[in-house]
Amino acid sequence: MSSATLAARRDRALGAGAPLFYNAPLHIVRGEGVYLFDAEGRRYVDMYNNVPCVGHADPTVVEAMARQQGTLNVHSRYLHEGIVAFAERLAGLHGPAIENVVFSCSGTEANEVALRMARLATGKSGIVCTNATYHGNSEAVAKLNRIGDISNATGTVRAIPFPEMLRPLVPGASEAELCKAYLDRLRGAIRSLEDDGAGFAGLIVCSIFANEGLPDVPRGFMPRAAEIVRAAGGLVIADEVQSGYCRTGRWWGYDVTGFTPDIVVTGKPMGNGLPLAATAASRPLVEGFRAATRYFNTFASSPLQAAVGMAVIDVIERDGLAENVAAVGAFLKAALRERKARFASIADVRGHGLFVGVEITKADAARTPDQDRAVEVINRLKDRGFLTSNAGAFRNVVKIRPPLVFARRHAEEFLVAFDATMAELDG
Repeated sequence: MSSATLAARRDRALGAGAPLFYNAPLHIVRGEGVYLFDAEGRRYVDMYNNVPCVGHADPTVVEAMARQQGTLNVHSRYLHEGIVAFAERLAGLHGPAIENVVFSCSGTEANEVALRMARLATGKSGIVCTNATYHGNSEAVAKLNRIGDISNATGTVRAIPFPEMLRPLVPGASEAELCKAYLDRLRGAIRSLEDDGAGFAGLIVCSIFANEGLPDVPRGFMPRAAEIVRAAGGLVIADEVQSGYCRTGRWWGYDVTGFTPDIVVTGKPMGNGLPLAATAASRPLVEGFRAATRYFNTFASSPLQAAVGMAVIDVIERDGLAENVAAVGAFLKAALRERKARFASIADVRGHGLFVGVEITKADAARTPDQDRAVEVINRLKDRGFLTSNAGAFRNVVKIRPPLVFARRHAEEFLVAFDATMAELDG
């Protein structure tokens, strides 16, 4: 079946408009390690998917999944040692303040639990997020997604400008002055929620501002933001769905940006493809949430989730993947920064570990974001066998986020394709 025929059939089955990547969508039939294979047998290096964090079809994870599914998989309202052990191990990857875990099946669900937890604990309903974020698809969580600045406040949510250095809130300001300006916006959003009667329950951020395009953040912003939030009686929610699980070279993104969250949300990479997510917090927060909601999730906190989740952590630790991410990520980012001087449309290269963003702009004094060219870069890289995507407030940041097993040789191969692509576009 041709890709065009399958795409038409897909529209009929799923409804036209269901998202697809690339101008010529890929028909993927198999994955192995960092590679994906299409229906014609062509191999691609996957530089986008953080769901299979230890590699596509990792044999340790697949074996754990098959063994547990062949033994027992039931809902969460039975005793099972594997579930308890997994919760203990996951909580132990955080600091001592994180003691309990609520399991779910997606980042959306886990963020929904986090919002409910914060609102129950504070007795307030107002949430602050950034103006270019994404936290999920449920009705409650979707209210956080790219809703605009505080002037476009909606109900119990306020969005503030995300902190960045490339297009600063106050042009010409020093880094310290810029940090203060962004923090003042946070203070203003909190006051707005209090003045409107919603009250302030908390701040939710991706710890490294991934959907915002991985901006370089003014030094000290997140630790000071956390202080402001707590002084106002709110809680700090770290959405680690993208930044967690050693993506940055450390277990958690909040370690990179230097703050301590009250609630941590994890998802995508936890099950290496099996739907698995979690909301982790202190015992009082979790037990207060459970007492008020009697929350359960039919497919979460299952023996299968626990077995797979444990296997993923086993592979990360056994194979030294955090160290691999730190080393290969540093090499890749440094190499891409060298390209900035060679290619006029590269305005910036930034990121952490194996999560790198290349900002594509017009070659003008204003460095006008160029989404069209970024999309062209992505499609030409795909044609050369490397799969990336785009992100950022203007969708002009080439998003590089391969599995944690991505090695230096893969990075070197990618750089050859990247150079050829940029040479074509920048002349």
